[in-house]
Amino acid sequence: MSTGKLIRAASWTAVAVAGAAAFGGIALHRGESINALWFVVAAVCTYLVGYRFYSGWIAARVCRLDATRATPAERLDNGRDFMPTHRSIVFGHHFAAIAGAGPLIGPTLAAQFGYLPGTLWLLVGAVLAGCVQDMLVLFCSTRRDGRSLAHLARDELGRFGAAAAMVGTLFIMIILMAVLALVVVKAMAHSPWSTATVFATIPIAIVVGIYLRVVRPGRVLEATIIGVVLLLGSVAAGGWVDSHPEIRAWFDLDAKALAWFVILYGFVAAVLPVWLLLAPRDYLSTFIKLGVVFLLAIAICILQPDVRMPALTRFIDGTGPIFSGSLFPFLFITLACGAISGFHALVASGTTPKLIARETDVRMVGYGSMALESFVAIMALIAACVLDPGVYFAINTAAGVVGSDPVTATATITSWGFPVDPAQMEALAASMGEATLYGRTGGAPSLAVGMAHIFGSAFGDGLFAIWYHFAIMFEAVFILTVLDAGTRVGRFIMQDALGSLCAPLGRTSWYPSVWIASLLVCAGWGYFLYIGVIDPNGGINILWPLFGMANQMLAAIALAVVTSIFVKSGRLRYAWVPGVPLAWLVTVTTTAALQKVFSDDPRMGFFAAARDLADKLAAGMLPPDRAAVAPQLIFNQQLDGWLTVALLFIVWTIVIDTGRGCWNHLSGRRPAPDTESPYVATQLT
Repeated sequence: MSTGKLIRAASWTAVAVAGAAAFGGIALHRGESINALWFVVAAVCTYLVGYRFYSGWIAARVCRLDATRATPAERLDNGRDFMPTHRSIVFGHHFAAIAGAGPLIGPTLAAQFGYLPGTLWLLVGAVLAGCVQDMLVLFCSTRRDGRSLAHLARDELGRFGAAAAMVGTLFIMIILMAVLALVVVKAMAHSPWSTATVFATIPIAIVVGIYLRVVRPGRVLEATIIGVVLLLGSVAAGGWVDSHPEIRAWFDLDAKALAWFVILYGFVAAVLPVWLLLAPRDYLSTFIKLGVVFLLAIAICILQPDVRMPALTRFIDGTGPIFSGSLFPFLFITLACGAISGFHALVASGTTPKLIARETDVRMVGYGSMALESFVAIMALIAACVLDPGVYFAINTAAGVVGSDPVTATATITSWGFPVDPAQMEALAASMGEATLYGRTGGAPSLAVGMAHIFGSAFGDGLFAIWYHFAIMFEAVFILTVLDAGTRVGRFIMQDALGSLCAPLGRTSWYPSVWIASLLVCAGWGYFLYIGVIDPNGGINILWPLFGMANQMLAAIALAVVTSIFVKSGRLRYAWVPGVPLAWLVTVTTTAALQKVFSDDPRMGFFAAARDLADKLAAGMLPPDRAAVAPQLIFNQQLDGWLTVALLFIVWTIVIDTGRGCWNHLSGRRPAPDTESPYVATQLT
């Protein structure tokens, strides 16, 4: 063995040993606190080993990626939807498109169970399932002219499975987009600093897009420098806006106005050429995302804070105050995007395969982007767990659970074994520049407090308020970039559906089809968003329990399609690569759905909650304000229940149809044709 090989072998052995030691330290530690540096080491080593060896094996043996093969971006280049793009820009676009609310909010909420379960699943699930799904869906779509997930399902599954996949994918996508839009609207509402900065990223992206396309084609480094400088300037300008009352008022918008802005932006981003707004904006937003995440990692390495949340809490039995449900299956439903996300499959079969210049870029873009998102989730989990547990539960638990006044709330939380007092919460709120932090549910505020605590302790104790509001702005930017790519992906899915009714409407780049499909998609998720915004009781917030299940069910649909493709394209021996994660997701989502539908516990079951509220309303046990909205709440709970039933039916229809199609192909009863596009040699240099 040569010296170089020995050095590489020794280096990777050291990385593996360091990761195993960190894993052991996290899993076996049972003291009052553990150093957060263990989490960073375990995560980095796990992702490096997974990318180097598992993704390398998949690329070489399973997918057999071919750098000489022309991609759809090259063969179908039209300068609008299909266009060969530098892999760093594609990576930035893909990461920006997939990294939304899930890796930030999911781990924060899942900390209710303790730090250990979430950490283990984020690392193991991402390397063996989430990264694999993203890479394989991107590969399958790239080999098939950049077709959408719904189109792939129509080609690979039976009639019923294809119809279920088409309806289910579009339906789930609308739910996901509406929830993500609601999160970003709530984060930006009455926050002029965040709003001004987010608004500024749009013209900055257009400037960068024009620079790369018209002024200095191909000068990625120059455009990157310009864009990053302007982005940093926009963040500083946002703070300047916030400090000037006259200008501040222009950006101090309520949720309703921001909802219309988000809907309009989603439509515009879906119809404009991809090079003008979507790709450069997502690419630049990636610098904000990555900059903050890596800065957070550096701050953790410098500060080495203790994780104060215990490894396991008493709430693993399903009695948690933040959300109901036992460790299995609701840990995996709640974490969702940080380990595996069905939404990623929409992007990996939507905009991204239409930009891939070389097939070998699939590995870095698909597997690498998801590994990076999982790292974001680990950082979010650390930020939540460095808080005192009592503070964490005081911020994330609703007033209806712990009481509306500080004394009652802190007494209730202290009785759970997590001490906290009103003076501590009052001082914390004052340091963050907030009037109160009680009952700030949803995960985003507690995550911002945790990030501000780490940043402020590492880089300046007197800047907690600035860091807190910067973190809120960061979360808004993080999520909003998902909306533009998601709406465009939804446009592709809608065009596939419309094409079955009228062939011209299925043409991806025909402008009448582009406008009609984009309008329908924006109207779909925009309707639910607007209803949620104007409803004083939250409206669409009641659909949040569906978010995790819908997301994981969509991942199951994607993996079922990939498994079918593998079986029918001569890769039967490797069908376990997507097949094992598929079996796990079907088990998890089915268990969660059945509990949500059939549980008699009002805190768990949708229909049980509706019955309980209806009985209290009939008995006159509700206060007047709650009685006024009770009929709407009852309807929403019942709607949740029936939507869960529909989603479960769709997933099992697809799984059964996948199995039937694979059996027919293998038995020779109905051999499936090869759906790969013919080989064409690349002309790119």
